[in-house]
Amino acid sequence: MDRTATLAALRRGDLADAREVRLPDGLTEFPAELFGLADTLEVLDLGRGRYDLPDDIGRFRALRSLFCSGTPFARLPPALGGCEALSQMGFRSCGIAEVPAEALPPQLRWLTLTDNRIATLPEELGRRPRLQKLMLSGNALDRLPEGLAGHRNLELVRFASNHFEALPPWLAAMPALAWVSYSGNPAEPASLPAEAPLVPWADLTVGPLLGEGSSGWVHRATWHGEVALKLFKGAMGSDGLPEREVAACLAAGDHPAVIGALGGVTGHPEGIPGLLLRLVPAEWPVLAGPPSLASCSRDVYDPALRLGADAVRRLAGGIASALAHLHGRRLMHGDLYGHNILWDGRDGAAVLGDFGAASTLPEGEAGRALARIETRAFGILLDELLALCAEASDRLRDLTRACTQPEPAARPAMADVAATLL
Repeated sequence: MDRTATLAALRRGDLADAREVRLPDGLTEFPAELFGLADTLEVLDLGRGRYDLPDDIGRFRALRSLFCSGTPFARLPPALGGCEALSQMGFRSCGIAEVPAEALPPQLRWLTLTDNRIATLPEELGRRPRLQKLMLSGNALDRLPEGLAGHRNLELVRFASNHFEALPPWLAAMPALAWVSYSGNPAEPASLPAEAPLVPWADLTVGPLLGEGSSGWVHRATWHGEVALKLFKGAMGSDGLPEREVAACLAAGDHPAVIGALGGVTGHPEGIPGLLLRLVPAEWPVLAGPPSLASCSRDVYDPALRLGADAVRRLAGGIASALAHLHGRRLMHGDLYGHNILWDGRDGAAVLGDFGAASTLPEGEAGRALARIETRAFGILLDELLALCAEASDRLRDLTRACTQPEPAARPAMADVAATLL
């Protein structure tokens, strides 16, 4: 049922006991008929509109996920704190300037506040023990709440394109943190010089569309042979700004397991930023699907997928080598997930792409400490691969434990991990 038909069915009273409702854009008021589902509704997407949330939204006792992105709110509605089961909230591009402490529900696990006007966050955020995923890119923040320091479950934080003059000193010591993006802040160091050239638009022959994602479109193109051409949509993404992804790809350098840039694109007739990328074989699938509402920060794998021990070792070794290369170039990928890996579907040959969350690492020990955040992300990926393998070795399981241990300073550098897997 499409969203418009869902709204009509709701108004007719045809959605009794519904657990999930997704309504069309354009609502001007909160549909009162939804209260008839107060005991069963778990997922509610109200779309883009100009509505207010009711003060008694806490009546929705089963509500776990609420999405209101694109709808104007001066502040995150305080009544949300009364939703006893609410664990995921999506308020992207709402113009929010204030986040009251009372707006944070007790079971909060996944909070998306990307592309708003928020300058401060309440210390209460650190007192949400289930908090696992925090999306804050594109705001006016210059610090994170000190209460987040040492948080035991927070695994993913995006605060790209804010106003941080310095990174939180406790960031690299967070025990569970595995994915972080801080690009586009004054605190981000300058990246190494680009290793890829800039290519005039006129030198390209643009072919058919290969795919579309949240950040842009990918076409087949010709430039000294066949390549992939990524054209960016230009909006603030959950990971940061497109120009930061372009800069990271250009700085990534060449590695057989990295889909780095062959060149940047200049002179597009509409000024759209673009990248030329290595063309991966069309038959190579994505290793995993992105996280679901239920899995939060974990990818979703095909339940039928099984890997042999040699394929696991080859795949893990290639990705470890890719990360070691990037860290050597003072780049942290920031989004090491199976859904950003393409592979041959059989033997374990694989390439890592999507630099939307990449950030430049500082020099010296500060950079090495931050890079060990990504060591944990690799350990999680390796653990997922081993779960798909019936003949996994104890040695690889030991490596997983070493990479994911809660004391970040004791984790190995990715160069050492890669050497172990050779």
